[in-house]
Amino acid sequence: MSVSGKRVLVTGGTRGIGRATALAFARAGAQVAVVSRGGGEEATSLAKELDEIGPGHVLLQADVTDSGQVAALAERVGEVFGELDALVNNVGVDSQFWFGDLREDEWHRVMDANVTSVFLVTQALLPKTVDGGSVVLIGSSAGLRGRARGVHYTASKAALIGFTRALCKEAGERRIRVNTVAPGLTETEPGAGLPPEAVERIVGMTALGRICTPQDVAGAVLFLAGDDSRYITGQTLNVDGGV
Repeated sequence: MSVSGKRVLVTGGTRGIGRATALAFARAGAQVAVVSRGGGEEATSLAKELDEIGPGHVLLQADVTDSGQVAALAERVGEVFGELDALVNNVGVDSQFWFGDLREDEWHRVMDANVTSVFLVTQALLPKTVDGGSVVLIGSSAGLRGRARGVHYTASKAALIGFTRALCKEAGERRIRVNTVAPGLTETEPGAGLPPEAVERIVGMTALGRICTPQDVAGAVLFLAGDDSRYITGQTLNVDGGV
C-alpha cells in the first residue's frame, strides 16, 4: 500500500476500525500515533501490540471535541513526528432514536463527536501535514442511504461527504488528498449490536454475503493514505460489500 515510513495519526484508535487501522499501518511499516480520550485496558493492550510490531509508535490522549485539547495534541504531534504524512479521522459515535424522540442534547453530542471533531483535528493538523499527504475520514454508508432511527447520525455522516468534497479543493493546492471511507454494518462497531434478525436481513442485501470487518475498512484506509491513490481526492469509497 506504499505507506512504509509514513507518519500517521489515527483518532479513536484503541478499538474497532481505528484499532485495526492503526495496527495495519504499523505492520505495513508506518510510524503511528494513536489518539484516544482516555487510557484503560484497550489502550494498554494496543500499546503492547504496537511495541511488538516495532518501535516508533505512540499513544496520545485528547478529547477531540475540545479545541484546547486538540491544540495541545497538534503541538505534541509536532514534537513527536515533526510532520504527518497521513491523518485518519476515525473518532465517532452511533446513536439510535426515532426522530420524534430525538433530544437536542443528543443531536449536539452526535454532531460534536462525528463532525466537529473532524473540523478541529483537521484544521489543527493540516498545517503539519506534508505537501502530497493524505487526509482520510471514516464516514458511513448511512450517510448515502439514510437510516431509520438515525436522522442525527445520518446527517452527521452525510456532512463528512460535503466536508471532503469542499476541503479537497483547498488542500489540493498543496497536493494533499482528502477522501472518506464509508463502511457498512461492521463487526465490533456499535451498529453491529443489532438483533440477529436485523443482521440477517442486512447480510441478505449484501452482494458478498457477510457484514464488514474492521480489517476490510483498514485496507481501504491504507490505500487512500498510500502513494497508489495519488490522483484520488474528494471521493467517498463505499466499503459495504455491495448493499
